[in-house]
Amino acid sequence: MKSDNCGSRLSKSGFDLPSALLLYAVTDRHWTSREKSLLEQTTDALRGGATMVQIREKDLNEADFEKEALELQNLCRIFKVPFIVNDNVALAKKIDADGVHVGQDDMNALEVRKLLGPDKIVGVSAQTVEEALLAEKQGADYLGVGAVFPTGSKSDAIEVPHQTLKAICSAVKIPVVAIGGITKDNLFELKGSGIAGISVISALYAQEDIKAAAKDLVTKTREIIN
Repeated sequence: MKSDNCGSRLSKSGFDLPSALLLYAVTDRHWTSREKSLLEQTTDALRGGATMVQIREKDLNEADFEKEALELQNLCRIFKVPFIVNDNVALAKKIDADGVHVGQDDMNALEVRKLLGPDKIVGVSAQTVEEALLAEKQGADYLGVGAVFPTGSKSDAIEVPHQTLKAICSAVKIPVVAIGGITKDNLFELKGSGIAGISVISALYAQEDIKAAAKDLVTKTREIIN
């Protein structure tokens, strides 16, 4: 039998990965304002208890992406949480990020592992048990499964039924984080699914008080995974 919360595997970067996935903050500069930069918003999220950060910026050129990634990476090192780059494996390798997250249409986990080496975190998006098992076989350290609710953060997101989420958690030995449309009001619907945590964008970055939102999400997520 596999352990609770989709596994208890330690990442090779020295992080307790299931614990790090509890509140996984994914950046989106569309929510930044004149009052606060993305760096300041992410600082608030980390002060509130975010346990992992992924930079996901689709509209930046490579130079600006690298600059922002380095700023956020330094911040994550201060808070001692993993820093993950979305999709851009070459950049993750260049700046020595803690890992990378790839989708089904990106480089597969086997190729990512060859490029980054054995000591980095590799996350893979999955929407079916078959995709999840293949990603695990190819060397993924964790899975991002969703969208578990309708979401406006990704226009082409396909909703994944909660029974499928639960089936994926039961099928793999690596931890699973639920993604897509999660809010403080609906996350209790994920109780009993077997996830290690939640991955959110607007539930943090769109909030007026990001630190307080993070604290609330951490408390509620602990309730649903225990």
